[in-house]
Amino acid sequence: MMKRVYIRTFGCQMNVYDTGKMKAQLGLDGWQATDRMEDADLVVINTCSIRDKPEQKLHSFLGEARAVKRQRQAADPDDRLLLAVAGCVAQQEGEKLRRRYKDLDLVFGPDAVPRIRQLVARAEHEPVVDTEFLDSDDYVFADVLDPDAERSPTAFVTIQKGCDNKCTFCIVPSTRGTELSRPSDEILAEVRGLVARGVREITLIGQNVNSYGLKVPGERTFAQLLYAVAEVPGVERIRYTTSHPRDMGPDVVQAYRDLPQLTSHLHLPVQSGSDRVLRRMKRFYTRDRYLRLVEALLDARPDLALTTDFIVGFPGESDEDFEATMDLLATVRFHGSFSFKFSARPGTAALRLIDRGDEVPADVAQQRLQRLQDRQRQLSREHHEAMVGSIHPVLVEGWSRHDPGVICGRTSTFKTVNFEGDETLVGKIVPVEVTRAFTHSLRGRLVPTPVDA
Repeated sequence: MMKRVYIRTFGCQMNVYDTGKMKAQLGLDGWQATDRMEDADLVVINTCSIRDKPEQKLHSFLGEARAVKRQRQAADPDDRLLLAVAGCVAQQEGEKLRRRYKDLDLVFGPDAVPRIRQLVARAEHEPVVDTEFLDSDDYVFADVLDPDAERSPTAFVTIQKGCDNKCTFCIVPSTRGTELSRPSDEILAEVRGLVARGVREITLIGQNVNSYGLKVPGERTFAQLLYAVAEVPGVERIRYTTSHPRDMGPDVVQAYRDLPQLTSHLHLPVQSGSDRVLRRMKRFYTRDRYLRLVEALLDARPDLALTTDFIVGFPGESDEDFEATMDLLATVRFHGSFSFKFSARPGTAALRLIDRGDEVPADVAQQRLQRLQDRQRQLSREHHEAMVGSIHPVLVEGWSRHDPGVICGRTSTFKTVNFEGDETLVGKIVPVEVTRAFTHSLRGRLVPTPVDA
């Protein structure tokens, strides 16, 4: 009898990638992915704990999954639904989740993803909790390819796990462990396998990709890895995330001059425009250093579209600090940003700042967030309006989620463009003229003239 698995994913690209690896590995044991939780024999909730909100989503969805499990067992005691929680909340809470939810069968952290086959087999007989961090000598990156890669011209490839930075607001080091670079030969082998399946755009992912390889004697640096991936026949586009401004060196900047495959988009989290707040966050760069890096990047690639992250309401953030952030936003004119109110996470150093009485009132933080997001929406719209009438190579990714008969893709600058077309264009890079601008996307028309990627 065919076994079916339903995986619900919350959080970052690393979680999306881990989900693909789980599907691939379970597929080796005959598990088939389903889009309906009600049809599943195994439900995995892949969780995020970077902020409180996605963590709360776990508990809400877990309630739904547990209800399905109870209904199934009430109808047929032999019809058992395995229920698993994976990812960063699983790593953070571990046995606490099992004690809170008695009907959980499996709890496992990110380091255990490569062992999911063995864990599920054990969970069929007994409850299992696996939140052990593995030593670098014992950790093995999963190398089976995500089955969904066969249906998409784009794919994530992990190049490292964990993070050695100690940003005071961030829980990642305690949920994903210390930094470990994946051997570059393994990375390149996965890239070649994905290209053989029709993938044309590779996104290299890690918590801090710029530090890749620096702690491994004889390993490629991140810049050298970019050049190596660009040499793989069939790779048309290369993206990467996430970068830490402190660790981005001139060799990566130079790659923007040398590699046409490297796309004209970079997500470069700044978090704050105030040196005082940056020091409290332990980001180890200044506003001036960040701006000089931006200047160097734009000199190397003038059409580079920069996006970023902001945290507002960080403990001790004054009105002056926030105005410095607003000024930085206006100076760089980011094409987009992810912005959030500070969310206190367990075990992080920022909690000590709150204990000292430095917490920013919730209403003040909300007002600041609204101002920043309003200004960002204005900037994003202005960038998009400036593109109207221009023609861009667009990698077609599939059907639009909202409009029948309309397909969508992305420019090199990571802009989403919707235009009329058919599914034969999926996976192709085609010229599209931008005809209308919206805040978060563009409308265009297919131009019957081939262009290079």
